[in-house]
Amino acid sequence: MIFAGIFYLATLLLVVGLVYKIFDYSRTPAPLKIPTTPAPTTQTGVVYRMAKEVVLFESLFKSNKWIWVFGWLFHFGMLLVLIRHLRYFINPIPEWLLFIQPFGKYASIMMVVGLLGLLARRFVVDRVRYISTPSDYLMLVLLIGIGVTGMLTTFVVHTDIVALKQFFMGLMFFDLQPVPEDPIILAHLAMVALLMVIFPISKLLHAPGIFFSPTRNQVDDPREHRHVAAWAARLDQNN
Repeated sequence: MIFAGIFYLATLLLVVGLVYKIFDYSRTPAPLKIPTTPAPTTQTGVVYRMAKEVVLFESLFKSNKWIWVFGWLFHFGMLLVLIRHLRYFINPIPEWLLFIQPFGKYASIMMVVGLLGLLARRFVVDRVRYISTPSDYLMLVLLIGIGVTGMLTTFVVHTDIVALKQFFMGLMFFDLQPVPEDPIILAHLAMVALLMVIFPISKLLHAPGIFFSPTRNQVDDPREHRHVAAWAARLDQNN
């Protein structure tokens, strides 16, 4: 009952928080044309540039190669891990998800290695250490804790996967089932719930925020088209 309540509350806060922040981002005015140059001059080019930024971290690759390696390992490993975890919410499991399972299993190692590299960067690089706040370390330590406990349940102390799936399927259909009484999996779930709660108020919001960044989503055409922010256009109409 406790863990069911925790996950219901965490899911509510995550969804409401994300919807609010995305709505807030969409309403934030961008009065100037400020795409980072060299920038595309067409909307198709903007989409292509954004895709390279989201998938390949192009700007990070150009600025710092070794940080790019750890960042890409973490994000790509986490993506495979999250896809693998879909098996706890789908029944029956489709063939494509069964195919991904072995890759997602070992992707957790990529994820943790990437996180350790990013954490070391906070200590080793002077200018990064100077601007780092306690929340920056907390996010990394929390993600490492989630990754390590997940790896332990996969490679060291195997938990009851069937019971765990029944617990989450029960949450989805409001038919509460007991969670496995395994200290490692309970710690893993508790940290996941904590991450869900703080995600909408943390720097991890760069995940949806990148799509609203005017330095990335604007077309470089200030000479061809006059840029008028939405709020300014409304003022012109009222006047």
